[in-house]
Amino acid sequence: MTKQNQLNALGNKSNIPNYPDKNILEKVNNPKKDIDYSIRLTCPEFTSICPVTSQPDFAYIILDYMPNKYIVESKSFKLYLLGYRNHGAFHEDCTISLAQDIIDLLSPKWLRIAGYWYPRGGIPIDIFWQTGDKPQHLFLPDHDVPNYRGRG
Repeated sequence: MTKQNQLNALGNKSNIPNYPDKNILEKVNNPKKDIDYSIRLTCPEFTSICPVTSQPDFAYIILDYMPNKYIVESKSFKLYLLGYRNHGAFHEDCTISLAQDIIDLLSPKWLRIAGYWYPRGGIPIDIFWQTGDKPQHLFLPDHDVPNYRGRG
């Protein structure tokens, strides 16, 4: 059981990590564990580095999940995402690794991720993955991310 006073990131000054360290991620008890609901975490300014050219890559990441016993603590999630800033990996690796780290931390009832990567060389690469069929009774709004027209 995680208590707020045991959290490392929340309420403390934090340094930006040099890599996406899943040990930075923290969880707190789900305050409504008897109710099925969705949580959306949106990062419109996700950044990583191309592992070949070392050029920056930018994405709009949307992570939806139906919590089980725990929810992710948001400041630790933000710090974890910042660790990708200097991390060299392909779009597919960044997107799926991010989802897998949240699954390892929370064991949610259901999760999906969308990585809308901004184009380089005129080609946007979008990555989508989910853990299973979307629960029928779960409300999930549309992503509302524009198709490629400069993504803005």
